[in-house]
Amino acid sequence: MEISKPAESEKLTLNIGYVDLGKIDLLVREGFYSNRSDFIRTAIRNQLAVQSPDIERSVTRHTLDMGLRDFNRAELEAHVARHETLAIRVVGLARIAADVSPELAAAAIESITVLGALQASDAVKAVLAGKRKPS
Repeated sequence: MEISKPAESEKLTLNIGYVDLGKIDLLVREGFYSNRSDFIRTAIRNQLAVQSPDIERSVTRHTLDMGLRDFNRAELEAHVARHETLAIRVVGLARIAADVSPELAAAAIESITVLGALQASDAVKAVLAGKRKPS
């Protein structure tokens, strides 16, 4: 039995002007980058580094978890047992364990905001769809 591994990244599609695309292709041809994707990833990392202080201030202001945040069944069951609900706010990747039922997710999670990606079963995502806050 093959176990699928969650993706380490998210695929994006973007539209770019022909002139800018030509400039990227020129840099690739000249050997500055291995391909278009390499250029785009590098540009994104550089821009994120430049704006790092702004990102940090925003994360602090909005009390967001940054990076990878896992939610397992035991954690969610503990919140339900204490009659607490979670307001999940993540910048990065939020993962809800595969053994979390839609009923448990509904009972334990009051609201969810994910700036990045959410990995959960389709059934859990469906239950949480109504609890998603605008990002």
